[in-house]
Amino acid sequence: DAGEAFGRRERTGEVRRILLVEDNELNSEIACCLLEDAGYTVEVAENGQVAVERLGGAAPDAFDLVLMDIQMPVMDGYAAARAIRALPDPLRSTVPIIAVSANAFSEDRKRSLESGMDAHLAKPLDIHRLERLIATVIG
Repeated sequence: DAGEAFGRRERTGEVRRILLVEDNELNSEIACCLLEDAGYTVEVAENGQVAVERLGGAAPDAFDLVLMDIQMPVMDGYAAARAIRALPDPLRSTVPIIAVSANAFSEDRKRSLESGMDAHLAKPLDIHRLERLIATVIG
């Protein structure tokens, strides 16, 4: 399976609001369409730095989940995940983060875990695999 959950945080509930962190405009548009068609509300951040700023400045419960690309300019997904985990507010710093990356080797998954992400999903985005992975991470 392309998705692998690495650990669960003490958060349960329904995921509706997703912060999609993706620098590629076409990938972002495709992901938004898939996610919105599945009933999610999506906000896009074009790189890791913007994602950290959005999470840090938003209401503590503004996002239920972060979908994080890995290779991005300004701040990559690994650095962004570490920065999110370092946020002072526990509701913000414990938001589930799923890496969504073209890098699908076990070393890539391990690096995602080490940076504080909860799971790793290989591109292309498959909404059914993603929803199963969300249930594992949240549940």
